[in-house]
Amino acid sequence: MPADFSTEAFRPTKPQFSPGCPASRVSAASTTIPLRRLEVAHRVRNVVVIPEPLIAGAVETAGPGPIQTLVIDRQPLFLAALASLLTAPSVAFRVRTAGRTDVALELLRDGGVDLVCCEFRAEPISGLELVGILFEEQRHIPVILLGDVGDESQLALALGANVAGLFTKSSSPDEFMAGVRAVLSGHRAIGSSVIGQLLANFGSPNLHEARRYGNQLSPTEVEILSMIGKAHSIPAIAASRGISNKTVRNHLARIYRKLELHGRTEAMLWAARMGLTGS
Repeated sequence: MPADFSTEAFRPTKPQFSPGCPASRVSAASTTIPLRRLEVAHRVRNVVVIPEPLIAGAVETAGPGPIQTLVIDRQPLFLAALASLLTAPSVAFRVRTAGRTDVALELLRDGGVDLVCCEFRAEPISGLELVGILFEEQRHIPVILLGDVGDESQLALALGANVAGLFTKSSSPDEFMAGVRAVLSGHRAIGSSVIGQLLANFGSPNLHEARRYGNQLSPTEVEILSMIGKAHSIPAIAASRGISNKTVRNHLARIYRKLELHGRTEAMLWAARMGLTGS
């Protein structure tokens, strides 16, 4: 993650002598080295950056001009606010916006986009599904997902997908922009609230509960759920298994019923929770 920290030589202060204290009792250990106070703009402590060689070349298509960014959100006010942040003089990205992911997908297929910032609960295609479609179509465009407050648990599970960044909409502008810089450098960036949820998940019974429910699935259903978790489409799953699209949909219907899921996005998250998406 790029960090514009300035360096400066530190000069030790003179030893401080207390009245009545012999100089011989004052050792070199009493010499202190004051830490220079960094400017607030340089303090980015809330973003975790994961070096990710798999997506290191994701923004190599970016030309010498401004970063071409597509922002997707259902809320016009948030859409305008994020676009304003990304087009500020200090950043100067070129931003296009879309309120729907089906419209956004057509723009992405036209090419020329270097970065996507997408609402996690976007419609009619969720943000996580959009990531899967782009991955399946081999469009190497990094996607940052933004969830609402309360979405932290699902965002944490989405780390198993090919997502470049995970933040909530309550993130500070400094935190978010630090994540954007990390993503454009080819890494993954996770906001503080999502990291907090990841840490809370350690030692929790959720994984054991997921596997207990997963035991209700047949081996074929587990394999299909795994492929769904890896963003494979229904035709791709059908072709790999030598079955029809209708048979795949029937398997998915049974998976949804057994796991009490409500669609593909939840199935992708369950696959990640059950450890079916790999590293």
